[in-house]
Amino acid sequence: MTDASDTGDKDSVDAAIAPPVRVAAPARSFHNLPPVPENEVEISAIRAQGAGGQNVNKVSSAVHLRFAIAASSLPAQIKERLFALSDQRITKDGVIVIKSQVHRSQEKNRADALQKLNAIIAGVALAPKARRPTRPTRSSQTKRMDGKTQRGQVKTMRGKVKI
Repeated sequence: MTDASDTGDKDSVDAAIAPPVRVAAPARSFHNLPPVPENEVEISAIRAQGAGGQNVNKVSSAVHLRFAIAASSLPAQIKERLFALSDQRITKDGVIVIKSQVHRSQEKNRADALQKLNAIIAGVALAPKARRPTRPTRSSQTKRMDGKTQRGQVKTMRGKVKI
């Protein structure tokens, strides 16, 4: 028995062992979208709601983020899907309004609001798959037809008796 190192035919051995190479399907979505540029986003600081004592009344730590879909640099397909999205954070004018008041610091709330915006856009960026309708199996079709004929026989037995 000869070894691959003895004959010098190592490439043929590796080719026989290596798994087949799969060609990637054409891209049908925007997987690696860059984050939204900060100049397209309008961020304003507001006072947070809820309990928190004196600090809540003095400090504007919550953040309102406004993002105009039509004026953005997003691809046209993503803009269309964002307009079609039924989300209460999107106004009739096509502006996404996100409020973040989870954290106590304004910087963390700002980062949280930007993260929420990028999550909305990433969720819409993936194109939905076209639904292929399922077909009933042959056994389920025959079972259905047998049930119908049996039910029809029951109904014919309800009629008047013919002598």
